[in-house]
Order: sequence, then C-alpha cells, then structure tokens
Amino acid sequence: MIEFRIDRHSGVSTYMQIVHQVEQAMRLGLLAPGDRLPSAREVVDATAVNPNTVLKAYRELEREGLVEGRRGLGTFVTKSLASAATAGDDAPLRKELARWMSLAREGGLVVEDVDALYSAVREEHYPVEERS
Repeated sequence: MIEFRIDRHSGVSTYMQIVHQVEQAMRLGLLAPGDRLPSAREVVDATAVNPNTVLKAYRELEREGLVEGRRGLGTFVTKSLASAATAGDDAPLRKELARWMSLAREGGLVVEDVDALYSAVREEHYPVEERS
C-alpha cells in the first residue's frame, strides 16, 4: 500500500503531489494493475488533507487512464508504468544509482548537492524540449 507524504512548502499543489506519488509508485513497480489505492478517507486520516483534494487527484489519475474507480469497491490501478530498468530493488539501474548515491554521500555531498548535480546531468541528457 502506498503511503503519501505531503510537503506543504514545496510549491506543488497537494493534489499533484498525490498524482506524482502514485505515478512514481507505478514506475517503481510498487503499484501494479489490480492494486487498490487507499480510500480518500484513509488518505485524509494519514495526511490531514481535504477529501476533495484526494478525489481531485484520483480523478486526474483516472483521466490519464492509470486508475479506475469502482463504485463501492475503491480505486484500482489499471496499467503498469514499471519497466525492468526501474521496478524492484534489484533493477540494474536502481542498483547503480544506489551505488552512486553511496559514493556521493561518502564524498561529503549533502542532499542539495546531489539534487543540483542530478538536475544538471538530467538536463544534459533530457533537455526540456525533448520531455513530454
């Protein structure tokens, strides 16, 4: 089951944080087709967000074709975003990234340094105009 973490200081709307976290869990293989998302009430109880915010996020995911609501049963994942390169703790690229993170930490980098370095390298390989 996914556990949402809401950052009220991020500048990203709460409903989009929920959408992004579901999509990320799907890419990492933590959510797969047939899995049920937490009910709006469960998300509200865990995060203290407005129930309408959760429902808005779930409607957006449904609009994207990633989930479907089933009356009286809940909201279920309908497709996978995972790939062999991203899903599971033993995915080769994940293991390589974990190794790199360990080296960065041992080298004295703080999280802001890692974020800045990651963003710079990502921009070199995935220019904004190429992203969808």
